[in-house]
Parts: sequence; C-alpha cells; structure tokens
Amino acid sequence: MPNVPLHIIQRGNNRQACFFHDDDYMIYLDWLLEYSQKTGCTIHAYVLMTNHVHLLLTPNEKDSAGSLMKRLGQRYVQYINRTYRRSGTLWEGRFRSCIAQEDNYLLHCQRYIELNPVRAEMVDHPADYRWSSYRANAQGEPSNVIKPHFMYQSLGQTEEARQANYRELFRHDLEPEIVDEIRKATKGNFVLGSSRFKEEISKTLGRRVIPGKAGRPAKE
Repeated sequence: MPNVPLHIIQRGNNRQACFFHDDDYMIYLDWLLEYSQKTGCTIHAYVLMTNHVHLLLTPNEKDSAGSLMKRLGQRYVQYINRTYRRSGTLWEGRFRSCIAQEDNYLLHCQRYIELNPVRAEMVDHPADYRWSSYRANAQGEPSNVIKPHFMYQSLGQTEEARQANYRELFRHDLEPEIVDEIRKATKGNFVLGSSRFKEEISKTLGRRVIPGKAGRPAKE
C-alpha cells in the first residue's frame, strides 16, 4: 500500500550465502540507495546478513516496493554471478513482507531488524555490526540510504535527543511474543498491527491479512 511502512525479508536460495566479501555489502547498499530513489521507496532501517536481507521502507506508490526489489535483486545477482563465476538463481523466490502499522509497531519492527545480528549471536551489541542501519539511527553515523520515519522523529526534539532515546530502546531485548509476531506476519505476507488496523487494511486490499484457522500443519 502506498505510504504505509513495509517490512521486507529476502533470503538466499536454500538459505545459502548471498554476501561473500565486504565489497558485496557496499555494492548492495549503493544500489539500494540508487533504486530506492528511482522507485520511490524511503528506507528507514536495514540489515544485511550473510544469507538474507531485512528492509523497513515506505513505498510512495503501490508498485514501488516490488519494483525496487526486482531491479535491485536482478542487478545484484548479475554482479554476484559475474564476480564469482557462478550461474543460476541467488534469491529464494519472491521476497516476503508485512505491512507494519505506525505507532509502536514500526519501532518494534525497526528494533527487530537491527537486533538481528545479536539474535544470531554474531555480535554482542547492534553497534558492533557494520552492515545495518543501527549506527545511523542510534549514533548519527552519516548515511545516504536512511531517511527516518516520523515515529523515529517523534522520539526527541533534536538529533541528539532522538538518538539517545532510540539507544534506550535497545537496553532490553524485544519480548519473544513480539519477535514471534513479526516473524509470522512477515513469513505469511500478513499485517503487523492492531486488530482495527488489520481490518482496515483487509478492506482496502480486499484480501485476508491475518492467518487462517488452524488446520493440518504445513511442512517446513
């Protein structure tokens, strides 16, 4: 939906690596900036893991996010195949996503993204991981990619105050229930938010935006 935040995850095929060298991360971020501007997507947070990518963005048009991921993904695959003399697909099909309600849900999602390296036990603190937006959002590190959402802007009257209050949010881990809710919503292409928000989005999109009734469990 235009002007509604979206959490996106794209995995490497069979969960295989999609970044092999520091240059790969830097090139991906360069192209993320280029194509986010060309397709009308505002990037609020990201993390580039070894075998998958998380983005939190707001699309300006209904096709903005899909266009961004298609153009960025195709160009990056071509680069990887050429650089490492490989062939075939790199990504695990189409990206997964969930619409994220503004208010606290957006900041929950942003923390979920930037805490990913900590949950993966790659680092002890998100500031220790180079390939995420945490340093930009929490420490003011310059970034051409990141454009803060107004919920982030509401954390303080000055940049210093916003960064300090944002860092305060990371003093504690996200509650397991919130982590699970974000994972389920993103995996199922559902909506992350209140019941009322989900009903509004369902009416607007004309489709179900929450999991159906429990039945036979799907095979993983």
